[in-house]
Amino acid sequence: MFTSEIIASLNELETSLYNYICKNENKVAYMRIRELAQETHVSTSTILRFCKKLNCEGFSEFKTKMKLHLEETKKTNIKNIEHSVLEFFERISQGTIEENVKMAANLVAESNNIIFIGIGSSGIMAEYGARYFSSVGKFSMYIKDPYFPIHTKLLSNSVAIALSVSGETPPIISHINQLKEQGIKVISITNSKYSTIAKISDINVSYYVTEERFETSNSHNLQHLTENEVTYSDITTQVPVVYILEAIARQIYKLNDK
Repeated sequence: MFTSEIIASLNELETSLYNYICKNENKVAYMRIRELAQETHVSTSTILRFCKKLNCEGFSEFKTKMKLHLEETKKTNIKNIEHSVLEFFERISQGTIEENVKMAANLVAESNNIIFIGIGSSGIMAEYGARYFSSVGKFSMYIKDPYFPIHTKLLSNSVAIALSVSGETPPIISHINQLKEQGIKVISITNSKYSTIAKISDINVSYYVTEERFETSNSHNLQHLTENEVTYSDITTQVPVVYILEAIARQIYKLNDK
């Protein structure tokens, strides 16, 4: 809940107060100053000095900012995964992605090297895809560092497979542009075919599941709590991505076995 600068400025008593507050946020937000002093074995003067280091006029303002912080970081309810996954497999049974999977497999089968690109959870999927494709006889590598240099002259007759839930990840878009300028074909696996990454790819396989994200504060700084930028933690299921990757790899194996 505090910046590193604030923590570094705390003395021994204030540090013990800080530790107590971190462990009892919900409780402290509704305590009186004397109750907090009794619980932490410090004086009310120490608590008031502590509040001033957070640019609060007094304990009441500190509690107000604490309550705002708790409200903004309140846990979001996580939906059951069954609905999204069952919905996805229902679309598969209708043959909605089979054609794109086959086109992707044909393109990969004709190439020498495969480059998987992803960031965050998609980066983990990129690593998995590279390992899985290598198991069926297609040499693959993965890139999950957005600043990883790509020397395209060494990648003749290669195909890139870009993974992104939103399809709007700026570093991935930048990598795709760099690869396409060198004549490398791009396959993308995204949640929607209308995303930027899907549109600039040669082949897109989209899976359409409900995106789920946690809204989180970009900083735990009480001093600037009301001005915090909002960031998101993406927990959208990656089950469809695993299925699509394995479906493409198995189709490649069948093509190579003919």
